[in-house]
Amino acid sequence: MKTVYDVQQLLKRFGAIIYMGNRLLDLEMMEKEIIEIYQARLIEPTVYRDAILLLRSEMQREKEKKKQ
Repeated sequence: MKTVYDVQQLLKRFGAIIYMGNRLLDLEMMEKEIIEIYQARLIEPTVYRDAILLLRSEMQREKEKKKQ
């Protein structure tokens, strides 16, 4: 898992398409969905870890962008 697009494709496999019109909100909602899918034991721990790390990194980038 290397991009947010990869996370979106993973979520799409479970019927979750997220678009709220705000990138930061989209990332937060994707994180919540990934957590729920993981808690339901539908994805492997490594996939969960990679997705969460990627999303949190992107959220940090977005927050830094807004500060500037």
